[in-house]
Amino acid sequence: MSKDYDVCIIGSGAGGGPVALELAKAGKSVLVLEKGPWLTEKDFYKDELACCRHSVYTPQLADEKHVIEEQYQDGSWQGESTEESGWDFWNGNVVGGSSNFMSGFFYRLKAKDFHLLSEFGPIKGANIADWPISYDELEPYYTKAETEIGISGQVEQHQHQEPRSTKDFPYPPTFEHPIVKHIDKACEQLGFTSLKTPRAILSKPDMGRKSCEYSGYCGSYGCSTGAKGSSRAALLNRAIKTGNCKILPNAKVVKIESDNKGNVTSVKYFDENNIEKSVSAKIVVVACQAIETSRLLLTSTGPKHPNGLGNNNNQLGKNLLFSAGGSGTGEFTYSKLDKLTADQLKIRGPFVNRNLQDWYFINDKKMGGSAKGGTIDFLLRHPNPISKAMRLKRDDNDKLVWGNELKRKIKSAFVSTQDLRFEVFNDWLPTDNCFVSLDHKVKDKWGSAVAKIRIGYHEHDLKVGEYLSQKAVKVLQQMNADNIRYNVSGSPPANLVAGGCRFGNDIKTSVLNKDCKVHDVDNLYVTDGSFMPTGGSVPYTWTIYANSFRVADIIKKRV
Repeated sequence: MSKDYDVCIIGSGAGGGPVALELAKAGKSVLVLEKGPWLTEKDFYKDELACCRHSVYTPQLADEKHVIEEQYQDGSWQGESTEESGWDFWNGNVVGGSSNFMSGFFYRLKAKDFHLLSEFGPIKGANIADWPISYDELEPYYTKAETEIGISGQVEQHQHQEPRSTKDFPYPPTFEHPIVKHIDKACEQLGFTSLKTPRAILSKPDMGRKSCEYSGYCGSYGCSTGAKGSSRAALLNRAIKTGNCKILPNAKVVKIESDNKGNVTSVKYFDENNIEKSVSAKIVVVACQAIETSRLLLTSTGPKHPNGLGNNNNQLGKNLLFSAGGSGTGEFTYSKLDKLTADQLKIRGPFVNRNLQDWYFINDKKMGGSAKGGTIDFLLRHPNPISKAMRLKRDDNDKLVWGNELKRKIKSAFVSTQDLRFEVFNDWLPTDNCFVSLDHKVKDKWGSAVAKIRIGYHEHDLKVGEYLSQKAVKVLQQMNADNIRYNVSGSPPANLVAGGCRFGNDIKTSVLNKDCKVHDVDNLYVTDGSFMPTGGSVPYTWTIYANSFRVADIIKKRV
């Protein structure tokens, strides 16, 4: 039977964009089904109400919720709908997905990240597994992503610098905030190596996209210039121009149908008019984001897959990953600084772009000798004025503040001080208590069971996060910051999620093979962050892009 398309891709973010572009460039017919609307640069404004108070770029929780399972003090696990809690686990519901709203901190994994189990050994209670591929196999695709996405930066040699096939990034670093001189000086005095942070943001115009205009509003906001390397701006716009790629926005996929052999036959979806339709393709690629990919495959039962596509060994949805770590802040009071320094710290727009990876791998008796560490990123506090003011409405004892005292706090926060923040990224160890399943009692507006997410973490994650946070605090102390505080938590960041469909060589312990094809389905691939057995100690997006380009090459040879 003839198929409607060569390839059907479900989801249009970092996992779907590379496959769409590469297959379209190769002359293959490609359909992209995206649940959200098709917004462009003209639709993105620096509007805090739209972005961050009303979340207009993500679904309404009354229509599309999750159920989050947390562990209570008595050891039991209890779930609550996000419609009730307001805890939003969506991060982007538009063409291009959450890549539209990322901050664009882009790091490669290190070679040892691909073999954590072999390098550091097992940790009790953690399901650590080596990757079925090596860094060397993914390196050419990291390099390809640099050019295709547009990554700006400067390679600097340090003890944990990963091997590269090119000497430097294709674009120079984005403009830097004056505070970097103070960070660099403090790090030098401490014997730390201050590094320039690569960003998936164009520092100069190219590929029909403008360069960054340094508004100060980047993370959580859509980019109105196209400088940010979202899947939509960097890849899908080009895929459309080939004439071989069609994008259907507002297309909610509800099930992937399979036949008596276990292979995919068609994809069922509701269009923008809420009419149920079906489409077929030689190969189907799922790239819905880790949680929703597991949910869709669990929902897609069939004759050979009664528990969901790829779930005959009960591995689907297991070993979900977030990013462990913490964050902290130090304050700089202008009145305590000389006028030049104070004026420099008042500047808004340019990026801080500084990170530390001295402890990406740790050799310290306090950590039991050799251990996996992580990354420390420095950044200014987000300029959102509403959220900044809202944080001031309670004092240190959690009592409401109002009247003159509230006015004084707000004035001081806006005109008297500048905050320098840090974020710590370290591995979220996969465990049996972090996974995706279906909640058949709670349905979305299409009548489908929603994803139930158990968010258990491993205590080792907190130990590493604490170790790294204390190093970051030393930098703030060396800079003479006031009111330094930090927090290390096992609460998962919903914008950094992977796993659930880990790839591997053994069908009994993994969902996908090394090519990211579902083991026992001949024509079904997964290319978002779901494939990752471990996440490394950096944001995932560059690795997702790179792996998607790798899988695109594999699919091209098949179609």
